[in-house]
Amino acid sequence: MKLKGLMLGVAAAATATTAQAADLPVAPEPVDYVRVCDAYGSRFYYIPGTETCLRVGGRLRTQFVVNNVLDNDDFTTTSGWQDRDADGYSWLTRGYAYLDARNATEFGTLRAYVGLRMDITNGSSGFKLDAGYIQWGGLTAGYLGSNFNIYTGQVFMGVVTRDWSDSTVNQLAYTAAFGNGFSATLAVEDRSGREVGDYGGTRMPDIVAALSVSQGWGSAQISGALHQVYPDAAFNSTNASGDEDSLGWAIGAGVNVNLPFANSGSNIYFQGFYADGALSYIGNGITGFEVTTGGTTYSPSDYDSNGDTNSGYSLSAGLYVQATPTIGLAADGSWAHIDSGSSSLGDIDRWAIDGSVQWQPVSGFVMGADIGYSNTSFDNPAPGASGSSDVDELLFGVRMQRTF
Repeated sequence: MKLKGLMLGVAAAATATTAQAADLPVAPEPVDYVRVCDAYGSRFYYIPGTETCLRVGGRLRTQFVVNNVLDNDDFTTTSGWQDRDADGYSWLTRGYAYLDARNATEFGTLRAYVGLRMDITNGSSGFKLDAGYIQWGGLTAGYLGSNFNIYTGQVFMGVVTRDWSDSTVNQLAYTAAFGNGFSATLAVEDRSGREVGDYGGTRMPDIVAALSVSQGWGSAQISGALHQVYPDAAFNSTNASGDEDSLGWAIGAGVNVNLPFANSGSNIYFQGFYADGALSYIGNGITGFEVTTGGTTYSPSDYDSNGDTNSGYSLSAGLYVQATPTIGLAADGSWAHIDSGSSSLGDIDRWAIDGSVQWQPVSGFVMGADIGYSNTSFDNPAPGASGSSDVDELLFGVRMQRTF
């Protein structure tokens, strides 16, 4: 009887112990929470499980632009409002997505940046890489703004193209920082984005160098470039001089000065460019001009009909004033000239001016309006053409933009 009671007691104790053990709380799995990374500024966080800091951002832009409203009664392709086949307005909606990943290494910061762009204009859609590059210490490789570029405008929209270097290209560059805001850059850049005229296949990339300074008063830069002029086979087969290619070049300089008597962010800039056989470096407005007559299109080129290189220059200036904490006023303009030698168009002159007002009622959200005018004149109408030898453009537009 005693043995039976003892066994019952042991069984009851075991049952109670098991029940208590089952009731004990189970330790939760460790959670790797997202941590803020403040090493590279605001809005960065650590990718869980890594020491890489990532920033994610975006932008949505929608705008309406009334295209050239002037009637140019001539033979050019930019004939204005009376051209029935030309769009009277451009309605654009564009979205951007940005990824910026960085982490520290013994050789300096390792950074990878990707900017994607999607848009639809008048029913036609597109998707492209806006920028994408890797930086490691002073080394940069990828697709981004040319190192020759200095200042690319002050206005909110820029409905009219002004003339200065503003190209995005594939490149490999090294930048050395000397301290006190001084730096020097040497780069090789894709020639394809700098060709004006009919070129053969790629052979030699452009060589670009820049010396810059950025301090409390503002910034300044001197740029230089070497560019291979390599006409296509069709030109070489008819070129009496027999020259196959030559070396073009370009130089530029600019200065941007902060305005201490105005609100923070206000500034003014001046810049100038000269090129011989490398006209893309003076601007996209004048080099993109063309005339079509009799089924033939005439436009500027880095080389002339006799094989010589063409030269040109551009001068530009811009002003931005932060009138109030939420309202900004901007204006910029340019003058460009191309000496076309024996070209059918002769010498070409172009000037353009653009102005805008923008309002930022809340952080990251901006609305604004923009108006621009340009005039392009050339010495000689194309062969067999009649009419004016200058083209006027007047455009205006409005934009809403949210950046996050």
